[in-house]
Amino acid sequence: MNKVAILIPVFNHLEFTRKSLHRLDELINQRNFVNAEFFTIVIDDGSTDGTDEWLADNFPEVIILRGDGHLWWSGGINMGAKHAVDQLKVDHILLWNNDIIPADDYFNELDHLLGILDDRTIAGSKIFYSDRDQIIWSFGGVFNPKNGEKYMIGYNLPDSEAFQDVKSVDWLPGMGTLIPVNVIRNIGYWDAEVFPQYHGDSDFTYRAKKAGYQVNVFPQLVLWNDKSSSGIVHGVSLKGLFRSMSSSRSITNI
Repeated sequence: MNKVAILIPVFNHLEFTRKSLHRLDELINQRNFVNAEFFTIVIDDGSTDGTDEWLADNFPEVIILRGDGHLWWSGGINMGAKHAVDQLKVDHILLWNNDIIPADDYFNELDHLLGILDDRTIAGSKIFYSDRDQIIWSFGGVFNPKNGEKYMIGYNLPDSEAFQDVKSVDWLPGMGTLIPVNVIRNIGYWDAEVFPQYHGDSDFTYRAKKAGYQVNVFPQLVLWNDKSSSGIVHGVSLKGLFRSMSSSRSITNI
């Protein structure tokens, strides 16, 4: 039996966390699996919207780890992963977000994969936009070390035959990504200093790829991603542009 820790870093947005945990409860706690035992860890980085109290009242079985508001994404994942590895002795880490929606058969498919994958394969998901019918947000990513170009495969494209088979990729996003613990033991944890909020996911999985691990997208693992709560954008204002270039919540932070 594979012990899998689902890591969910949160900061406010209780409405997303509420929906996410109810969905996980529906798809995990009310079903039986052959190859997997799941544990849910929420890393609450100083939420001020009642997240902590709501979790304690409604999901006492969920493990809650608390930050002081300065963890950001990579720091939160590191806190959750270290607890999962050191205290729970898990075999795999599953990166998760509170704003993604798994397909009805997601964890059944994951359970099946856990029965056949070796411990040198990182498994990624096929991710659609939640508000755009059958439009892909990510099918893994490509990185060109010669010119620094980095992009997501399938981004903004309609689903098609090109996205129906397992695909080897260079990196994976930080949602719906299953990582064997031995990867962490080999390459270390996420780089919370250089990549506190963005690019920590792609950096980690690309380092794993360079270390000889397989990084694959499995199209049977289907998620929908709600982008409405992610990061900041500069819009059309000069002030917003400077903020987007300096904020840890911005993907364009230089």
